[in-house]
Amino acid sequence: MRLFWLGVGTGIAMSVVAARTVRKRNSNENSAIRRRPHEHELRILILGGGFAGYYALRELERYFRRSPGVEITLINRENYMLFTSLLHEVAASDLDPTDIVNPLHKLVRPARFFCAEVQSIDLERKTVLVTQGTDGQTRAFEYDYLVIGLGSTANFYDLPGIENNSITMTSLEDAAFLRNHMISQLEAADFEGGAGTPATLTFVVCGGGFSGVETVGAMTDFLRDATDFYPSLRRDMVKVMLVHAGPQLLPELGGKLGAYAAEKLRERGVEVVLNTVVKGFENGALQVGAGDTIHNISTSTVVWTAGVKPAAVVQNLAAKTAKGRLLTAPTLEVPGWPGVYAVGDCAAIPDPYHPGKFYGPTAQNALRQGGLVAKNIVAAIYGRRQMPFRYRVLGQLAAIGQRRGVANVLGFQFSGFPAWWLWRTVYLYKLPGLQKKVRVGLDWLLDAIFSKDIVQFRTSRLLSLYRGLHHQGKQPERNRTTGPAA
Repeated sequence: MRLFWLGVGTGIAMSVVAARTVRKRNSNENSAIRRRPHEHELRILILGGGFAGYYALRELERYFRRSPGVEITLINRENYMLFTSLLHEVAASDLDPTDIVNPLHKLVRPARFFCAEVQSIDLERKTVLVTQGTDGQTRAFEYDYLVIGLGSTANFYDLPGIENNSITMTSLEDAAFLRNHMISQLEAADFEGGAGTPATLTFVVCGGGFSGVETVGAMTDFLRDATDFYPSLRRDMVKVMLVHAGPQLLPELGGKLGAYAAEKLRERGVEVVLNTVVKGFENGALQVGAGDTIHNISTSTVVWTAGVKPAAVVQNLAAKTAKGRLLTAPTLEVPGWPGVYAVGDCAAIPDPYHPGKFYGPTAQNALRQGGLVAKNIVAAIYGRRQMPFRYRVLGQLAAIGQRRGVANVLGFQFSGFPAWWLWRTVYLYKLPGLQKKVRVGLDWLLDAIFSKDIVQFRTSRLLSLYRGLHHQGKQPERNRTTGPAA
């Protein structure tokens, strides 16, 4: 018994000594910050409030919470963090738009947050110029350390007519707009007694990657369920197509799972068109082709998920790029510009496990890059060695609709309901904030019990589009595609 209590006492004593050592070390480091030969506070500026930017901020806040000599600032175009992986759930009326966003004013403490759009980055003067969206006021921010995590935008590859006649899936507005647009098409077709132009009920998704497959699966679920509430419509009147330039869907998951996804989508009535590229959009028709053959698809709905590119402000920087993305060292630092780091979708980070390639623009990569860039900034401040980014993808999952999914986890491939269930479990776990987790979990539970909501919200974007079309004397929206999606 005495030996037991002696062991307990020894353990407690060692814990106290370790805690004091860590506290003293942090205190010495914070004092070192205050003694730095700066005329100002040490300024760390983070651009972008996505996965990478938010996790960088969270780690920096944890480390410098009690450091009065460090000022951390986050700048993002919206005042919320968007969980982009669930955008298709909003479009399918499975989730409310507010369920997949977290207000940055609540998340960013004690750091500062400003809702503004980045206009330019001057790497030589260490200055970032931003514009406030409400009244257009500009403001310059100086920095000592800069984290660029501005994400990406849709890439239309300069295809004629695509940008002005398609809906992207990159923002919360896009998802909400797609939902309203689908309902608008059903309302128009029902009003015409189901005898209107077939283009009204033809929905085309371009791109067979994760975003395209998940979007077309969610759209199919929504349209099939919603059609039952329109007396003049039948499910077979609705035509959903998925156009992909490659030989198989979901190439990141391998041929077996890609073939399974295509098979299940076809079983539900989706026309999967492979080895076919989009040529453009003209006169109410999407132009697609395989080789020299061009085929026109009359449609009023084109959803574009066929590619992304970094924001223009990133592409214009005086730094090396790879396909528009900022080329970084393994430590995430931009070569030639000490103290400047790039993370997330806008960064080309070398993948040591696949020489010559870069890490993909995925959420699981971005959040880990955010954590590492914070640690490397701390290391740079104290003159320590910075660590390279090394991460093996644990797995990839995709939902394909009708409570089915595909998964590749640690090299083990499986599909169907178990993959779908794992997909929801993983993303529910990753969703920031307990409040959002509870709300999304409840919404998913209600979605399993009740039918989908088909209430249409007449947004200003829809109304302005209608007014513009009528003013030009053209057909209403139901007989042509939507306007610009962003």
